[in-house]
Amino acid sequence: MSGGLGHPTNGDDSTMAVTLQSSRFGELQIPAEAVLDFPSGLIGLGGRRFALLARSEESAFVWLHSMDDPELAVPVTNPWRFFEDYAVELDDDEAQRIGVASPEDASVYVTVRSAAALEDFRANLRAPILVVGNQGHQVINQAQNAPVRAPLFAGLQEEPSQAA
Repeated sequence: MSGGLGHPTNGDDSTMAVTLQSSRFGELQIPAEAVLDFPSGLIGLGGRRFALLARSEESAFVWLHSMDDPELAVPVTNPWRFFEDYAVELDDDEAQRIGVASPEDASVYVTVRSAAALEDFRANLRAPILVVGNQGHQVINQAQNAPVRAPLFAGLQEEPSQAA
């Protein structure tokens, strides 16, 4: 994963940084190689250039932040942190178009819809984001069990009730 809310630069002048103006995080310097191009865009969102921002490598959630719109940042997560049986299935034409020959070729993220209560958080398993090199692609998952609004913290509802 690239980026960080205080993404360190190594002091090496050969790495060019791009300034990201964010209404959430202020002004950030993003290494140019960490900027992702979405040639087909993202469903329902404008722009093509985004960066992944995380507080740390261990963060469960990261922000997919527009490089062009200071207001546009979408929470995303690695789906396997919450759905161990999750699978992304693409038809051959789609896989070839985005340059994925095997699962190791892409990092996978799903968008998250936050809510006031954790049990109301949802993940979009139907339209994952695949990052291949410096390109991002939102695809339609062909897997049978890939809902648009999967409960992210479903286990919270299964806590045993306290009997008195």
